[in-house]
Amino acid sequence: MGVKDLLKFMKPYIEPVHIKKYDGKRVGIDAYSWLHKGAYSCSMEICLNSNSEKKLRYLDYFMHRINLLRHYKITPVVVFDGGNIPCKAGTEQDRYRKRKANRELAMEKLKEGNANAATEFFQRAISITPLMAHQLIQILRSENIEFLVAPYEADAQLAYLASLEAERGGIAAVITEDSDLLAYGCQATIFKMDRYGNGEEIVLDKVFDAAARKPSFQCFDKELFMGMCVLAGCDFLPSVPGIGISKAHSYVSKYRNLDRVLSVLKLEKGRQMPEDYSKSFIEALAVFQHARIYDSNNKRLEHMKPVPQNLLESLEGKLDFLGPEIPPSVVTAIAEGNLDPTTMEAFACFRSPGRLPDPIFIQNPPQLQKPKAKVVSRQMNSSMAFLSYKSEGDSVVLKQEPISTESMYISEALALQKLISPPKVNITVTAMVPNDVPLKVPKNPFRIQQVEEINLDHKDSSAGQISVVIDHERMNIPWATPDDIQSEVHDKSPPKKRKLNKVHLDQGASITAQASVVTKAENSDNLCVVESQESVSSVPKMTSNGKGKNEKAKISKHMSLENTKNTILNFFSRA
Repeated sequence: MGVKDLLKFMKPYIEPVHIKKYDGKRVGIDAYSWLHKGAYSCSMEICLNSNSEKKLRYLDYFMHRINLLRHYKITPVVVFDGGNIPCKAGTEQDRYRKRKANRELAMEKLKEGNANAATEFFQRAISITPLMAHQLIQILRSENIEFLVAPYEADAQLAYLASLEAERGGIAAVITEDSDLLAYGCQATIFKMDRYGNGEEIVLDKVFDAAARKPSFQCFDKELFMGMCVLAGCDFLPSVPGIGISKAHSYVSKYRNLDRVLSVLKLEKGRQMPEDYSKSFIEALAVFQHARIYDSNNKRLEHMKPVPQNLLESLEGKLDFLGPEIPPSVVTAIAEGNLDPTTMEAFACFRSPGRLPDPIFIQNPPQLQKPKAKVVSRQMNSSMAFLSYKSEGDSVVLKQEPISTESMYISEALALQKLISPPKVNITVTAMVPNDVPLKVPKNPFRIQQVEEINLDHKDSSAGQISVVIDHERMNIPWATPDDIQSEVHDKSPPKKRKLNKVHLDQGASITAQASVVTKAENSDNLCVVESQESVSSVPKMTSNGKGKNEKAKISKHMSLENTKNTILNFFSRA
């Protein structure tokens, strides 16, 4: 991925860095690089399309690093890859073949019972899909994290954002694992960031200004640096046989002109150099300089840099290798994460709080479809609607098809469909992306929790302990507060006395502790507190005291609560 051996070649210019260097600044994130790394821990579940919760571990991985950035007061800007550009088709096909071969090898190892070997092959067979990216987008939305789906290459979008000022939505650095960011001219790039925020950084200005380091780039500018990357072999053009990053650097350093370098290569390599290599080289160089990106200020598709007239003439005005033009409304829907950038269809909107339902698409018969669909409102109720985008010029037509998110409504929808369609029309019911795994927002370990949240977590973790309940209104205890130990008293005794009738024990636990049992006599004003070192499940003893002991009883009660901070009941009072 990226320029072959570029990072290894640039090792003298790599400096260790901690992410806190960008405290208070905006930092771009190459989303798919983190998704790939996070998917390694659940590669088998993803490739086998498992329904276990482990399948979503990549979301935990991603959000842990997002929360790490926020902990250091950094504003993350997550950028996702969009559609594929034509000049990258060969690379994508090659990657697909490799993933398919690795998956087959993984299945063979799995049948042999060798799970470890199978996992290694599954990790090489991982493919991050737009649906996986959309699941992450839902979490980013709920956490108010800024994100953007690029129309094509996320690297180009990130490099464009890095060239803007912060006031216009620019970013100070990019976190990625792809060396293409250097070829795009990104000023500050961070690689190999770990879970603690440590990484490796390359700053292009330091590369061009360094005098004593080798390899030297003093005679380079950004265009020559891009040309060196293309000569070495990139995602858009494979290198000429025998030309690696070192040879490419030496050619560019020696001639300092890319046209002359191509002429020398043609003389030296002869038939080893493809006939259309020069044209392909110009196109690959144009991708790094003039890639199509999304301009969020004007909400339309733009070039990273304006295409000069001489380049446009040399390419005969054909720029389709950068990706086809996209209408403003469609590219905006893609950027906002509402439209699949590969299929140009809208994602189903799930409103279930803890679970993603399986939508059912009921396709309208062709005979009933109108030649031109009207634009429909996107107001949705509890039953979702599937929207597909179809561009007509610069406008977008949304075609609405009814969706039932519950199986109980399928029969009604089919019955309704029969009423409006000819009797012999076949209705196709297609299920989209089954996913039975609940989608949860990963916890943020860097956020300071509120007292209520701590108490809630503490309560959940104390399963099997004593659960004691009090009814303040029925007991009418004047000194009872929410912090006191609470117990429920049932009036099953004669009028003179009430007994402690019931103590709730979770899982039948009987825990020995120092406890204070409060009783009340109806015919007297005496409030008696009896302390005993007994099992909580035992029956408390009752005592009868005069009015003169009333104050002592209250003092004894307060002293008991203060002096038993380490007892089990005081533990539950905090819970």
